[in-house]
Amino acid sequence: MKLKQTIETALAGLRSNRSRSALTILGIVIGITAIMLVMSLGAGAQELVLDQIQGLGTKTIVVIPGREPKGPSDFANVFLDSLKIRDVESLQSKSNVPFAADIMPVIFGTAQSSYGTKTYQTTVLGGGSAESNNIIADIFDIFPSQGSFFDTEDVKASADVAVIGNKVREELFDSVDNPIGQRIKIKGRNFKVIGVLSEKGQVSFFNFDEMVLVPYTSAQTHLFGRKYFDRIIISASDEDKIVQTVADIKDTLRENHSISNPDDDDFFIQTQVDLAARLSTITTSLTWFLIAMASIALFVGGIGIMNIMLVSVTERTREIGLRKAIGATDRDILTQFLLEAVFLTAIGGMIGILLGTGLSFIISLGLSAGLGLNWKFVFPFSGAALGIFVSSLVGLVFGGYPARQASKKSPIEALRYE
Repeated sequence: MKLKQTIETALAGLRSNRSRSALTILGIVIGITAIMLVMSLGAGAQELVLDQIQGLGTKTIVVIPGREPKGPSDFANVFLDSLKIRDVESLQSKSNVPFAADIMPVIFGTAQSSYGTKTYQTTVLGGGSAESNNIIADIFDIFPSQGSFFDTEDVKASADVAVIGNKVREELFDSVDNPIGQRIKIKGRNFKVIGVLSEKGQVSFFNFDEMVLVPYTSAQTHLFGRKYFDRIIISASDEDKIVQTVADIKDTLRENHSISNPDDDDFFIQTQVDLAARLSTITTSLTWFLIAMASIALFVGGIGIMNIMLVSVTERTREIGLRKAIGATDRDILTQFLLEAVFLTAIGGMIGILLGTGLSFIISLGLSAGLGLNWKFVFPFSGAALGIFVSSLVGLVFGGYPARQASKKSPIEALRYE
C-alpha cells in the first residue's frame, strides 16, 4: 500500500471517531499549553528583570557592605556598617581609582512622608555628591519634570531639601498644582520640595515613582542617624575599563579595611553585566525546571493515547482482518495506526501552541496593566518547535505498542472476532 493511501486511511479512522480523538489529545493539549505558558511568561519575566537591572547602565559598579551571600543563611550579613565616608574619599582619589567617572554614596530606608493631613509610606534615598551636581541624573538616568535636583552645596550643608517621585506627588499633592517650594515632613522633620521626577518606574531595585530623594548627608544626619552607607555606586569612565576599575576598588577598600586575604572581604562588588548574567541563568534554570514539571502532563497524555489506541485496535479487529485479507501487510497496518497516533499528538501540539500563546498574551497584558509593569509578551519560538517535536515523539513512543499489536493480528482470527 502506498504511503499516501495509508495516510488517507489513518485520517479516515480519526474522522470516524471525532469525540474519542478529541478526548485522546486532551492531555497533550494541556501539556503543550503549560510549556508555552511557562516559556513565554518566563521569557517575559527575564526581559523585565534584565531591563530593570540594566536601567543603571552597563558601566555602573555597585559596592555593597558585608560578605557576599552564598546561601539563604548569609543574607543576614548583607547590611553591615563596613562602608564609611573614608572609603568614599579614597575611591574619589584618581590615584586609587583612575577610571572612576562618578562616585555616589547611598543610604536608604523607609519612612512616612506627610503633607498637611495626607501621609504616604515612601522609600527615602539619600544620594548626591559633594563633587558633582548631576550625579543622580547621570547614574540613574532620571530627570525632574518640575524643579531641579539638589546640588553640591546642599550635600555639603546637609540641607533639608527633597526631590519627590511622581507617585508621591499624586498621593501628597493631588490638589496642588505646583508642589515646588512646599514642605513635607519626613520623620517629623520639614523638607522643602525642590523637584518632582517625571514618571520613571523601576530602575534596577529602586522604584523612583514612590521615592523621596534627599542629600545623603541629610539622610545620615537628620533621618537615619547612620555613619555608614548602604551602597557606593560608581560609574566607570568606559565599559572597557570596568574590570580594571573593579580591581582598583577592591585594592583600595582592602587597604582601608586592613584586609590581606580576599576571603576576609567585608564588602562585595556587583556590576550590571554580572548581575544580569546571574539573573538570566537563574530565570532560565527556573523556566526549564517548570517545563520539566509541565512535561508530566505530556507523559500522562501519552499513557492516555496508548490506552485509547489499544481500545481502538480491539474495536477495529474485524477491520484489520478485512484489510489483511485483501492484501494489506503487517507493515501497512503498523504504519496506519502509528500515523493515527502521531497525527493525534501533532494536532494536540498545535492546539496547545495556539492556546498557550493566547493565554500568555492575555496574562502579559493583565500583568502589564494590572501591576503597572513593563511586561512584554514574548512568543517562544523554541517552545513552539519543542511542542511540535515532543508531541510527535509522544505519538511515536506511546502509539508504537498499540500499532504493533494491531499489525500482529492474524487475518483469520480477526475476521472471526465478534
